[in-house]
Amino acid sequence: MIIFTHPACLAHDPGPEHPERPQRLEAVLAGLREVHGDLDWREAPLAKLGDLRRVHSESLLREVLESDFDGYRMLDPDTVMGPGSRAAALRAAGAAVAAVDAVMLGMEGKNGSTTAFCAVRPPGHHATRDTAMGFCLLNNIAVAAAHACDSHGLERMAIVDFDVHHGNGTQAIFCNDPRVAYFSTHESGLYPNSGLPQERGVGNVFNSLLPPGSGGFRFRNVWADVLLPELDAFRPQLLLISAGFDAHMRDPLADLMLETEDFAWLTRELRAVARRHAFGRVVSLLEGGYDLEALRECSVAHVNELR
Repeated sequence: MIIFTHPACLAHDPGPEHPERPQRLEAVLAGLREVHGDLDWREAPLAKLGDLRRVHSESLLREVLESDFDGYRMLDPDTVMGPGSRAAALRAAGAAVAAVDAVMLGMEGKNGSTTAFCAVRPPGHHATRDTAMGFCLLNNIAVAAAHACDSHGLERMAIVDFDVHHGNGTQAIFCNDPRVAYFSTHESGLYPNSGLPQERGVGNVFNSLLPPGSGGFRFRNVWADVLLPELDAFRPQLLLISAGFDAHMRDPLADLMLETEDFAWLTRELRAVARRHAFGRVVSLLEGGYDLEALRECSVAHVNELR
């Protein structure tokens, strides 16, 4: 297994008391280095403009990559850029592309690995084609999926998103692209107030709303009875994961009340799907998670099941 990260991702500073703070990634890296220091650690490259243009408009790329400013720059009430944000965003998206390339080559025996985890920030799944929002500047997982389809010729890509918030940006980017299926559980009544079950795209979107306090029993049942069978039927050639751990019971921004083992269980199930249909190929990207202890625990458990 390969872990992609970069020090630039720690330099993205959205300001004091912002939930999406550098300490999040510090906690993840500390946990992974302690438990999984023997894995293949690699430096995330800078994303290329051509990769970003597959999923983002020129106006968004100018806003995120070309704007000069001093101090902090608010893109919306929740999404803030600092001096290090541009480089962090490029490294986070670059990690996603490099991870796809690595697992595709791994299947061919060129590096022996078919799984990768991108320990990066800022997160990405709320960013739409035209708008940075919800702590997200560039949609890292969308960049990865588009690259997989266009550069590796994949015809069936699946994105699984278990962040407690719906990945509205990812869904919007691919809702009319039958090559990419999107599967999500998320808490009802939370930002960005999207992701209803009737949102089906061209038959490639699968959303399940969970009420506050659902806990692991309901979470597992929804995946086992509804979403995993649909994922299996889709037969993905590559599985991408938006790994947000803010559904944990200790997270301050949500109330879904999951435990660390619930994330480990779903990761095992997803790994099994990947083995059946995708030669075991999985690329996972860090999204949300705002309690540092829970984030560290869940990241370690997630990588345990992917390695």
